[in-house]
Amino acid sequence: MMELALFLQMFIASEFFSLSEWFSQLLCNIESLEAHSSVMFDMRHRILPPKFLSQNAKEAGFCLWLLHPEPSSRPNTRMILESEFIRELEESSSGDNVIVTEGDVADTEELLNFLISVEEEKKKHETKLTEELNFLNEDIKEVERNHTYETDSVFPLAQLSYRNFQNSSTDIGRSIPRSFPDEARFMSTISQLENSYFSMRFQGLLKEAATVKTSDKTVMESRWRLPHLENVSSNDPKRIQGSIGCLGPFFDGLCKFARYSKFEERGTLRNSDLLSSANVICALSFDRDEDYIAAGGISKKIKIFDLNATSSDSIDIQYPVVEMSNKSKLSCVCWNSYIKNHLASTDYDGVVQMWDAGTGQPLSQYMEHQKRTWSVHFSVSDPKMFASGSDDCSVKLWNISERNSIGTILSPANVCCVQFSEYSSNLLFFGSADYKVYGYDLRHTKIPWCTLSGHGKAVSYVKFIDAQTVVSASTDNTLKLWDLKKTSSAELASDSCDLTFRGHSNEKNFVGLSVLDGYIACGSESNEVYCYHKSLPVPIASHKFESIDPISGHSNSCDNTGQFVSSVCWRKKSNMLVAANSVGIVKLLQMV
Repeated sequence: MMELALFLQMFIASEFFSLSEWFSQLLCNIESLEAHSSVMFDMRHRILPPKFLSQNAKEAGFCLWLLHPEPSSRPNTRMILESEFIRELEESSSGDNVIVTEGDVADTEELLNFLISVEEEKKKHETKLTEELNFLNEDIKEVERNHTYETDSVFPLAQLSYRNFQNSSTDIGRSIPRSFPDEARFMSTISQLENSYFSMRFQGLLKEAATVKTSDKTVMESRWRLPHLENVSSNDPKRIQGSIGCLGPFFDGLCKFARYSKFEERGTLRNSDLLSSANVICALSFDRDEDYIAAGGISKKIKIFDLNATSSDSIDIQYPVVEMSNKSKLSCVCWNSYIKNHLASTDYDGVVQMWDAGTGQPLSQYMEHQKRTWSVHFSVSDPKMFASGSDDCSVKLWNISERNSIGTILSPANVCCVQFSEYSSNLLFFGSADYKVYGYDLRHTKIPWCTLSGHGKAVSYVKFIDAQTVVSASTDNTLKLWDLKKTSSAELASDSCDLTFRGHSNEKNFVGLSVLDGYIACGSESNEVYCYHKSLPVPIASHKFESIDPISGHSNSCDNTGQFVSSVCWRKKSNMLVAANSVGIVKLLQMV
């Protein structure tokens, strides 16, 4: 019937006669061609089939109206559309539609929502893909304009001249060898490198413009001028400016990733009480000249070793040049970077101890903490000042010349680590068990200068990479890089996290953290050492600890269940890393 209503609207009055014949064909079941011809002949004389008349009275009346012998008496289009018969057809059709719609409304809406959601998602992907392609096109042009391959090239192409790359990016692609060192390692992390590139691009890290939110930017770089600090410069153009324009940070990181792939052992310290859980080394610290390293831990002893006497070929036991005994288990040691023989330690009884590392004798004790003390650190700009952090939810500030603390900063939770900025005489940061990092301007200690929020567990370490950047470690298996220019004392700075480093394992123990020229080293509960670069989230190199039995000469690497790397420390003058694990093995490593 609906088809009829639609067709009727297409005909003018002069065609209604033929239309009525079609209407009769539509409603009558005619079994043969002869019967069909007979019916059509009768209809021209307004004689309708008896069966049709008896079963379809309204339809028959409508047909007779259309078949009126006088054309002027036949209805026009308007009359047909307004007729009772057509209105009933429309109402009946509308009612049927309503019934169908109500029966299928849930499925229809679900399908519609699905299609709309897919469309929106694809449009988002299209927009993002367009932005990414624009970024790539811009950066390819930038590289082509500024490309000069030197020894820091991402690929080993230093021998190729610049004219090899003057034509186009396809020329550069053809010039790159199909197989370069560690290609498999590069390709295995291509997805992470890609994500890192676009993440940095979208965040604007590859652009020079940066908005400073903090109310006091000067505090990040204000420091006293001391002779031993003259080589520490936050204005080093190599640190601030990238190698290829705005692509500098990512390019620099990619260079380091391509240059280094592993650690090689350059020496091993084998103690007399190896392979003992009571010999966990919790902290390592170099003296001012980096000739000696202090190691302290669960054994209640601080041992000082001469690194120049170590050898990777020797299986002899190395004895410390100085050994100091403490009453309680040690949690941290820190050497004064200006006063050569001053070494500070903290222990499980909450005592902060000052030692004369030359004689091995204690100099003074500081006993204001009420619970276990986890960390101690000397100020670089003021060598007489040091700070300690404790489970009693406080940071204590001390001066070597004073018997009592010179200041206290209260924390909302246990303090796991403290760190002075070597670029500012006023900044002190500490990590807390409430998953946050707190930064304080020592001139105004009532409220934090900034609060960094983003970790999922306690923050175990905080280190300054440069005047405006810190890295933190947590037992949530991550390291996080923070941009201090994006911080503010008025709010939690969760958006100031520029990068999250993943790869190592750390859910329970202190595993160490150390930084040097953008390199970030940490331990792992897989008994490995990991190294990252500040611009890439993937590890550059790692090294699995293996202990060698001096008697059998066999490796015990498969027998290290529960062992972990517990401390790491960069040796600046040789770009080597000293790492210790939970059974007292200390190794001197170098990236190659």
